[in-house]
Amino acid sequence: MTDRYDVLIVGAGHAGAQAAIALRQRMFDGSIALLGDEPYPPYERPPLSKDYLARDKKFERILIRPEAFWAERDIALLPGRHIVSVDPIAHRVMAGDGEVISYGTLIWATGGSPRRLACDGHDVRGVHSVRHRDDVDRMIAELDGVASVVVIGGGYIGLEAAAVLTKLGKRVTVLEAQDRVLSRVAGEPLSRFFEDEHRRHGVTVRLGVAVDRIEASNSAVAGVRLGDGETLACEMVIVGIGIVPAVEPLLQAGAAGGNGVLVDAQCRTTLPDTFAIGDCAAHANAFADDVVIRLESVQNANDQAMVVAKALTGLAEDYAAVPWFWSNQYDLKLQTVGLSMGHDRIVVRGDPADRSFSLVYLRAGRVVALDCVNAVKDYVQGRALVVARAAIDPARLADPAVPLKELAVAA
Repeated sequence: MTDRYDVLIVGAGHAGAQAAIALRQRMFDGSIALLGDEPYPPYERPPLSKDYLARDKKFERILIRPEAFWAERDIALLPGRHIVSVDPIAHRVMAGDGEVISYGTLIWATGGSPRRLACDGHDVRGVHSVRHRDDVDRMIAELDGVASVVVIGGGYIGLEAAAVLTKLGKRVTVLEAQDRVLSRVAGEPLSRFFEDEHRRHGVTVRLGVAVDRIEASNSAVAGVRLGDGETLACEMVIVGIGIVPAVEPLLQAGAAGGNGVLVDAQCRTTLPDTFAIGDCAAHANAFADDVVIRLESVQNANDQAMVVAKALTGLAEDYAAVPWFWSNQYDLKLQTVGLSMGHDRIVVRGDPADRSFSLVYLRAGRVVALDCVNAVKDYVQGRALVVARAAIDPARLADPAVPLKELAVAA
């Protein structure tokens, strides 16, 4: 017998969980199933590279909702299932074990899988990614026998893990192939600031380096060999080089896409009765001048989930949320609003030496994004400038004595 649900949500991360929650909040009374490939109830991902890795929070404290919540809302949890095919005509999906589930509406919220190294040794024991609870549990189980860690990738995940592991007393080396960390998401002043901060805490940051292979001894990590032949001895390797969106079943079923599945302004794919949300959804974003992008953030996951819940309960509303992100490293809180891609000028507001400052990104003279380090007021007040694409005198933007809300009102 094939189970059938009015709404089947594939992916039990932030996007999928929020879609189920929002549907019930909007009084959707049909059957809902939330299917995930992990054996756990939905939980938050950002703490994995921070509080959970540091063992400051137990797993129960990072659950999106208490486990009893889902049954109380009549939301069926279907854990431990991996969907391998979608039949958009028959409205059904098939799991890896052959189980078939039918649906009225399909919401695809699978996120992505960690991008793997392509070199020899990428799969030896002691090489880890930070994407799921089990990934981090395996790292924690090995840490007592680890003195040195090599982190491959200078993005947020890699830097956050480096900060935690340094606080745990490990010798950490960060390897970045580009000439600066955070090169895809931030301006050079922020990159240099975080490089200096990590070095100040004892992290070795190596830029412009290539990894040739992972060296192993007794089937476990023994070191990382670089492109120039140098080998860095270590007992653990953490790989943080991005994700591959998990959309292959949709693409095989005929959905438009490539690097993610393409969705319209209400998160509909080109397949009938099928939506996609979160990290895997490629959409034309107004804050990127309608360039098609994927946003890997809790904000995007939650806001797109709400758009779909509204669409399914009779309120058509286009996705137009302001992108925002955050990262905690040591005692630094980085908060970002807007998208800095394509900027042609950066205004530094405050002094990075004070460890409280902001970068204001301009494109054609208008504010498109802010990166705020230990500067919560700038982050909160700067949102209005991003929404308005405000044209502000750079000299006034650079003056921390002038509140951004004052500039927003003037704009």
